[in-house]
Amino acid sequence: MTAPDGAVTSVDAWLFDLDGVLTDTASVHAAAWKETFDDFLRRRDGPGFTPFDAAGDYERYVDGKPRYDGVRDFLASRHIVLPDGSPDDPPGDGTVAAVGNRKNELVLARLARGEVTAFPGSRALVLALRQRGVPRAVVSASENCDAVLRSAGIDDLFDAVVDGTVTRQRHLRGKPAPDTYLAAAAELHVPPGKAAVVEDALAGVEAGRAGEFGLVVGVARHVPADELRRAGADVVVGDLGELVQDLPPAPDHPASG
Repeated sequence: MTAPDGAVTSVDAWLFDLDGVLTDTASVHAAAWKETFDDFLRRRDGPGFTPFDAAGDYERYVDGKPRYDGVRDFLASRHIVLPDGSPDDPPGDGTVAAVGNRKNELVLARLARGEVTAFPGSRALVLALRQRGVPRAVVSASENCDAVLRSAGIDDLFDAVVDGTVTRQRHLRGKPAPDTYLAAAAELHVPPGKAAVVEDALAGVEAGRAGEFGLVVGVARHVPADELRRAGADVVVGDLGELVQDLPPAPDHPASG
């Protein structure tokens, strides 16, 4: 579907989630989370453990959240409490950080094998925005954001990146709090009401709504369109390439940056 008349042109900057919006890393993360949690639960509960659901559990407990929050929330759903530990903890089972670091180890291995690609429609929209001189940022809970962007070949298409490292260093709250998107809008010197948030996760859509952004776009890849709308999406598309036709004509001389 296309956006309502004027919706796409009513904003001056675009803030994109990474996993599932720009790049097909959701499947990589889901597989890494499943391997991590299944190994953890197997060692804890034995052969009869209930496996991590790479669809339902992923969306409900970890998608779009800072890594350690995802560990904490999923384990809480199984009535398991671990000490937080330290980010320097080696990968393992004893702390939230150790479990999260094991997941990160698995993701990095997958990145090294080149398992990440950019969605063609998403790349087309970002390129069209750049051609028109519209500022663009990436907002991701991942501390591997730069590596993912490089792996997908789109690391040169954005003016700002607010990732998991920035979130940790600035003590920002993760989604569904709007902090990371507000930080990205500030980096682009655009008020929230004049920026678009693009998300495929319910927590991210809720963050866009909570931050009172001018436009919240839901991408219905894994979450049904009606759920994204109920969470606060103004527009829902199946692929971001659908929005290119709603942009104003490109200038004769493409903008740089």
